[in-house]
Amino acid sequence: MKLPFVLAKRFVAGETFNGAIPKVKKLNEKGINVTLDLLGEYVKDRETADKTVETYIELIKSISSADINSSISIKLTMIGLSIDKEYCKKNLFRLLDLAKEKDFFVRIDMEGSDVTQQTIDIFKEAFEKYGKHVGIVLQAYLHRTKRDVEELAELGADVRLCKGAYNEPKEIALQKMDDIREAFKNYAEILIEKTDCPRIATHDDELVNWVKNYANENNIEPARFEFQMLYGLREETMEELTNNGYKTRVYVPYGTMWFPYFKRRLLERKENILFILTTLFKK
Repeated sequence: MKLPFVLAKRFVAGETFNGAIPKVKKLNEKGINVTLDLLGEYVKDRETADKTVETYIELIKSISSADINSSISIKLTMIGLSIDKEYCKKNLFRLLDLAKEKDFFVRIDMEGSDVTQQTIDIFKEAFEKYGKHVGIVLQAYLHRTKRDVEELAELGADVRLCKGAYNEPKEIALQKMDDIREAFKNYAEILIEKTDCPRIATHDDELVNWVKNYANENNIEPARFEFQMLYGLREETMEELTNNGYKTRVYVPYGTMWFPYFKRRLLERKENILFILTTLFKK
């Protein structure tokens, strides 16, 4: 049974780019930057991957002419990583050629641990070639992130740091929230000290307040880092941070392949489940 999109509309801005534009403009009007995220993952055939690359190309062109302030986020498994690494890299570089031409920014999202190394390897090649036009995401709960964050910080990469959203075993990832928070703080400190503008992606008040206090204690200007949150969550907090002089950005997902993303958001917090149930049974 196909679930109605109304269930996901808290977390997903629309099923099309045009449907998402009003939400993006509303956030921009409040001084909040946006990253558009076309939903989907783990494409297995070249025809679909090729179509996805064309969609991303049209998305960059559309953003450039739509009078909105937005970058984009992409998943490498949507453009061929699950098919062939070199094929994926070719698709990515084609996309980044346009990004460089348009002075645009593309964030390579991080996916499950099965593709973490390949994602970082491809990013490092892309960063060497395209510099400021491409960034990456690191997940604090992965054990390997300790060495990854140090290496990418030394390169001066544009890194988005998040806790991690995939169900990974204890051999690969931290399981206790206190441990994940401690790792997040350690990695945020490295990124703040060694990179131009780290992206702090969290809805966790403890981490938000820790970053603010760390910046104050070390005389770090609010413009030196950026708080990031997801569409549909903590918008009032983002407005408050923006009004207090912090850089802010909301990740705005859209597209027809919304169910896996919706499921992850739904399972994160019991409040999200209650919201959906309330929506479902409204007249």
